[in-house]
Amino acid sequence: MNSDLQGIGMTSQRARNRLVDKLRDMGIRSERVLEIIAGTPRHIFVDEALASRAYENTALPIGYNQTISQPYIVARMTEALLTDNGLKKVLEVGTGCGYQTAILAQLAEKVYSIERIEALQARARESLRSLKLNNIRFRHGDGNLGWPHYAPYDGIIVTAAPAGVPGALMDQLADNGRMVIPVGLTGEQKLLLITRTAQGFEEQSLDWVSFVPMVEGVG
Repeated sequence: MNSDLQGIGMTSQRARNRLVDKLRDMGIRSERVLEIIAGTPRHIFVDEALASRAYENTALPIGYNQTISQPYIVARMTEALLTDNGLKKVLEVGTGCGYQTAILAQLAEKVYSIERIEALQARARESLRSLKLNNIRFRHGDGNLGWPHYAPYDGIIVTAAPAGVPGALMDQLADNGRMVIPVGLTGEQKLLLITRTAQGFEEQSLDWVSFVPMVEGVG
């Protein structure tokens, strides 16, 4: 890892390790997820002025009225998506700055990532390219519609909150696949784990969360 990616001081490996210790104390159990977070330079996904805060357990602005999610939420959502069988194809709805994408790309064989704000996704591509993560496909589009061409997915992760679960995303979930999605209006959002079974869909509430609203169309 070059010096920009490695970081110094508040962006150093020591800062990442402190963050991982905090996440473990907060209940994250997957050592694989924690190991990936420890090795992923979150500071390259935020503006340089905010880099010193990159390893705080907090959401940060990334422009266009969007945020990079709190590390605990990234870890919680990623951990919930994992199964004993591993992840082959994952659909990410909301590329954002690309940090969650980077975590997923180190766990899944292939990540398909949709973002409605083209300029945001272009910036994310550059950051991800610097990490030499080459198993990601990008699409500028409406996340509510998913990406039917590559469906079904054994994992779907959604990083903005719709009022209700989009039917198109449920349709694109493989048998025994999992979707982790925040649902609800601002101030009353629940993080849901939805599993597709032979009998239909099972829903489990994981946490109360706060995400930007999911918007239709592209920007």
